[in-house]
Amino acid sequence: MALLRDRNIDPEIVEYLTTPPDARTLAKLVKQLGVDAADIIRQKEYKALGLPGTDDPDELVARMAAHPEIIQRPIVVHGAKARLGRPPENVLDII
Repeated sequence: MALLRDRNIDPEIVEYLTTPPDARTLAKLVKQLGVDAADIIRQKEYKALGLPGTDDPDELVARMAAHPEIIQRPIVVHGAKARLGRPPENVLDII
């Protein structure tokens, strides 16, 4: 957040646990990020839920929609691009 605000960018913050994204939104984010769905899953949380393994991206997106706590965060979206904000410097190439 500080990185964005230092550049006079006031981001819209989506509290993903309060307002979880639906599967369609998550699929769009995966595409914008240019990664596989598996790349934005928090493995520790995924395993803690006892979810079975799968390589099916649609199934992974459905699981993220059903269990938003397994989504990596923060995800920063700017225009048509998105980046995972870990480390924060990842977002610099899209702002």
